Amino acid sequence: MRSRASLLPPLAGVLLTLLVLSGCTPATTTPTVEGQQDLLTAHGLPGLDAREVIDRLEATPVSGRQSGLIASVQPEAVLLSDGEGREARLPLPEDTFYLSVAPYLDQTHECHFHSLTTCRGELANQDVTLRVVSEPDGTVLVDQTVRTQDNGFAGLWLPADLAATLTVEHEGRTASTPITTGADAPTCLTTLKLR
Repeated sequence: MRSRASLLPPLAGVLLTLLVLSGCTPATTTPTVEGQQDLLTAHGLPGLDAREVIDRLEATPVSGRQSGLIASVQPEAVLLSDGEGREARLPLPEDTFYLSVAPYLDQTHECHFHSLTTCRGELANQDVTLRVVSEPDGTVLVDQTVRTQDNGFAGLWLPADLAATLTVEHEGRTASTPITTGADAPTCLTTLKLR
């Protein structure tokens, strides 16, 4: 019977080989242009850019959403995939950031990167006033009343690399929070409890 100490050198060699080989493999796959167009066409989005895809999917009524499509908004791109194994990565317009906001009264969910196809907020089809004030200069970037989509979210196209305060008002209740629009910032905001 071999001792544990005699097994260590061969085991270390195997682990080192695996470590070296794993460093040579890509961490993620990059969708091909043809594969991206196949996915977009299959889901009624042919020829659309990232902004158009986001706006279209965000506005789609919940009852009309395709169950096989997953679309996640990242700070610099929208990532799409479906049950057929197709993938697409559409870069957001340069110097822009998309933030989807779901204020709530009673219930919410945790969210970092907004899913255009599965995220649901509490206040569907409700009028909310959104105000975004940049820091530290106090420039008002957004001050408008919008109607939340059927999924309970209101989308904001903002400048990238911004620090600001977002205030939401609905039926006399308000909530405020600091936001950023940097490379690691969340694209989904579900923590605004209206009081």
